[in-house]
Amino acid sequence: QVQLVESGGGLVQAGGSLRLSCTASGLRLDYYRIGWFRQAPGKEREGVASVRSSDGSTYYTDSVKGRFTISGNNAKTTVYLQMNNLKPVDTGVYYCAISYGDSWSSAEYVDHWGQGTQVTVSS
Repeated sequence: QVQLVESGGGLVQAGGSLRLSCTASGLRLDYYRIGWFRQAPGKEREGVASVRSSDGSTYYTDSVKGRFTISGNNAKTTVYLQMNNLKPVDTGVYYCAISYGDSWSSAEYVDHWGQGTQVTVSS
């Protein structure tokens, strides 16, 4: 059984930084994307950033490029999301996720979810 355990998150002022971490266990396939989705109140869950296990290829949604950085261990079983220059629009529940496909464009392609961690950015 695949499990994703997240940590990090919290309350920060605009312009501040936070780091999220996620550790995956129980994986049986070597090829996957692991990363983060987020969901703001009243909005759909959106893909924020991910990294591919095979070659470390990364994906970022446009709104976080230059501010967020995803990284991980060599096996890509633990990943980190460093979030700098946070803005109030970054507020939401951040979910660690794994997809066995190569798309991060929709939550429907996600195969496993973490429990979520709240990120709140005050203005």
